[in-house]
Amino acid sequence: MEIFKFFYFNLLLVATFSIFFLAVSAMDPYSDALISLKSELVDVEDSLSDWVVEPSGGNSTGKSNAYCCSWNGIKCDNSSKTVTSIDLSMKKLGGVMSGKQFSVFTKLEYLNLSHNFFSGQLPVGIFNLTSLRSLDISRNNFSGQFPGGISSLKNLLALDAFSNSFSGPLPAELSQLENLKVLNLAGSYFKGPIPSEYGSFRSLEFLHLAGNLLSGNLPPELGNLKTVTHMEIGYNSYHGFIPPELGNMSELRYLDIAGANLSGPIPKQLSNLTNLQSLYLFRNQLMGSIPSEFSNIKSLTELDLSDNFISGPIPESFSKLENLRLLSLMYNEMNGTVPEGIAQLPNLETLLIWSNDFSGSLPQSLGKNSNLMWVDVSTNNFVGSIPPDICMRGVLYKLILFSNRFSGSLSPSLSNCSSLVRLRLEDNLFTGNIPLKFRHLPDISYVDLSRNKFLGGIPSDISQAIKLAYLNVSNNPQLGGTIPTQTWSLPLLQNFSASFCGISGKIPPFESCKSVSSIDLDTNNLLGTISFTISNCKNLEIIKLSNNNLSGPIPDQLASIPVLGVVDLSHNNLSGPIPAKFSTSSSLQLLNVSFNYISGSIPAGKLFSFMDSSAFVGNPELCGAPLRPCSDSVGILGSKGTWKLTSVVLLCAGLLIFLIAALAFGIVYFRRGVKSQWKMISFVGLPQFTANDVLTSFNTKESREVATKPSPSVSKAVLPTGITVLVNKIEWEKRNIKQVSQFIMRLGNARHKNLIRLLGFCYNQSLAYMLYDYLPNGNLAEKIGMKRDWEAKFRIVIGIAKGLSFLHHDCYPAIPHGNLKSSNVVFDENMEPHLAEFGLKHVLKLSKGSSPSTTSSWEPEYNEAMKEEFYADVYKFGEMILEILTNGRLKNAAASIQSKPREVLLREIYDENDVSSASSLQEIKMVLEVALLCTRSKSFDRPSMEDALKLLSGSKPPEDHKY
Repeated sequence: MEIFKFFYFNLLLVATFSIFFLAVSAMDPYSDALISLKSELVDVEDSLSDWVVEPSGGNSTGKSNAYCCSWNGIKCDNSSKTVTSIDLSMKKLGGVMSGKQFSVFTKLEYLNLSHNFFSGQLPVGIFNLTSLRSLDISRNNFSGQFPGGISSLKNLLALDAFSNSFSGPLPAELSQLENLKVLNLAGSYFKGPIPSEYGSFRSLEFLHLAGNLLSGNLPPELGNLKTVTHMEIGYNSYHGFIPPELGNMSELRYLDIAGANLSGPIPKQLSNLTNLQSLYLFRNQLMGSIPSEFSNIKSLTELDLSDNFISGPIPESFSKLENLRLLSLMYNEMNGTVPEGIAQLPNLETLLIWSNDFSGSLPQSLGKNSNLMWVDVSTNNFVGSIPPDICMRGVLYKLILFSNRFSGSLSPSLSNCSSLVRLRLEDNLFTGNIPLKFRHLPDISYVDLSRNKFLGGIPSDISQAIKLAYLNVSNNPQLGGTIPTQTWSLPLLQNFSASFCGISGKIPPFESCKSVSSIDLDTNNLLGTISFTISNCKNLEIIKLSNNNLSGPIPDQLASIPVLGVVDLSHNNLSGPIPAKFSTSSSLQLLNVSFNYISGSIPAGKLFSFMDSSAFVGNPELCGAPLRPCSDSVGILGSKGTWKLTSVVLLCAGLLIFLIAALAFGIVYFRRGVKSQWKMISFVGLPQFTANDVLTSFNTKESREVATKPSPSVSKAVLPTGITVLVNKIEWEKRNIKQVSQFIMRLGNARHKNLIRLLGFCYNQSLAYMLYDYLPNGNLAEKIGMKRDWEAKFRIVIGIAKGLSFLHHDCYPAIPHGNLKSSNVVFDENMEPHLAEFGLKHVLKLSKGSSPSTTSSWEPEYNEAMKEEFYADVYKFGEMILEILTNGRLKNAAASIQSKPREVLLREIYDENDVSSASSLQEIKMVLEVALLCTRSKSFDRPSMEDALKLLSGSKPPEDHKY
């Protein structure tokens, strides 16, 4: 029986195998080829799960239907015998294709491999598809030189290879494809010049070569492309001029040669492009004036010549461009007045002419004749008033006029401009009352009226501006009035600045101020007390109330705000003691109570002893470090009797004897060669431990292990108290100890939730050990490739920005990081980022005898070397953003991506992030813009970290990058 069972089982197995073999062998060649192709692919989501052959028979003659005609992504002709289309797009496929299977598909017309992760060289087998009409390999990672042989695809109409990693020269062979209409080779790493052969395409309509590493001169032969309607060849690094022959491209409707390093004048021959609708030549080195002949391009809707060296006026003839919607001439060297005809253009929506040398007044009819949405004329020499009808059509949402010489009162029409979101009028000569009626401005989020001559106080209905995040009316000395009662209750308010305004009355109670981070009311006429309700401002980081008439005590509740860093209460009439709780604050950087009636002793602790005495002077009854010591008695020879004199004399005599003995002992000790006595300095509010604790911990096995990054020089130590710390060893010379230790003191007192805490340092005459918090969740470099949702990435970017901004702008003096990189961003248990090794570069310089400059604010008079340190931090921050956005793919790639088109980068980044909402898409776009601003090649073109943080926090949109 057992033998029979064994025989039966084997017979069944052979029969099953035979049936399967017959089914496979009977498979049609198309299905066979696709099964072979599938075997080469990485299909993590099993997108090709239906690419299987059921063992139900078949016909090897090919006269019946092909198996694969019903498979995902496969289309056949009407008879279902021949495969005509293969569409594998957006299936998250990967791997390297051999291409050997493609020779079977002799009738294939459509091949789409886009939006996947294919790598390696483009398989040359594709060029056997001689019937192919459309080839889309975009948004993959094909690399190496573009292979030869594509000229065999005589029927090809469209080639889309956008966003890959091709290198080497552009394939000149493409010019042999006489039927080609669409050619997209943008967003790779092609090098060298554009082949002159590209001027010989006969049918081409769309040419996109932007965002590569192309160089050389633009070939004048491109002017022969009489059929091209859309050409993007910018974001490369060419040499020389714009060829005037481009004016012969008679069908051209869209021309983009932005960010291409072109120089020389704008050729007037471009005015022959009478079908042109969009012309982008921004971010080059073009010079000379704008050709007045451009008025011949009647179809022009968008003209962007910004960020060049263009001079001269706006041509009067531009009044003929009746279709113009966008005119961007910002960041040039233009002058003269704005022609009245610009205001007559019926379709004008955006006027950007900031950072030039324009003068005169704006056309008074501006906004009357078109749906004007965005006007930025800041940083010029304009005079006169704001055009009265600038918001007549009710769609104006940005009005940016700062740093001019506008004067007069504001137009009442602004009060009813309900579309307004951003209003920046600072640094002008405006007078009169502020006419804004916030109840009519439901979307207003940013208002800066500072440095003018306004009167009449802050509008009383400010509490109805429910989206207001930023209000600055500082430096309007005659403004007067009081602070409206409900100001702090605004749900989104972050920054409120009204210094030097002559404001009187009391500071309203802080019943609700959940979002407020900065309050500046310096130099006013405020009186009364600081309300204990200040404790409701949990996010308050800066409060400046100096030079007022405030009285009463400093509320203890002020010292309980967890993130408070800067407090300036100087030059008031405050009394009572300094709240003791300030001494344990982990965020406080500056407490200035000078010139009040503060009494008692300054709270004990290193936080206050390291502050400058100028923060406490002018209080006769205040004592303690850094002022004079406090005394328990009235005086040495005071009213308590002459016995005290005797006590003092005896005490002095005893002290003298003690000093003589100590000196003798010290000499003996020194002669014995004990020169390496260790000292320990730990910082206020942190775990206390001794030098012996640190030195003993180095003897344990666990303490000797090298920690993971942030730095190879950092080791981990477990102190006898059980605290785990990171230890950074510094070698120094005796002559540098004082200077280095003072700088380390400053680092230790820099407290922010996004900085790793320096707990203390232990040192002798040759070595120092800097002791940091040990954060066990690793660093950004280790986790950069981990899949994270966009919200988590955004939180990391914001945290890094906050830490850097604090170092640059809220430390006194300011501290450059000096070594910003992903391995120096470490995470706590809540995955909150903390900057490590800040200032360490300068500690090492000091230890070698090189003294870094330091400064206290972001001002033009900075030491030039120190300014470059801050700008270098900003650049590194921009690089880090790109690294986070692309999961580590764009590391140290800021210079190369500057030349890529925004839309190319955005599409790549959208693909690499889990984005679930339109708001997330907008955030990604904003963060990318900040990264590109921070990584500009010229350091003075980069924003400060304070302004970068404002951009990221939504206080400013990315377009406003002028500071």
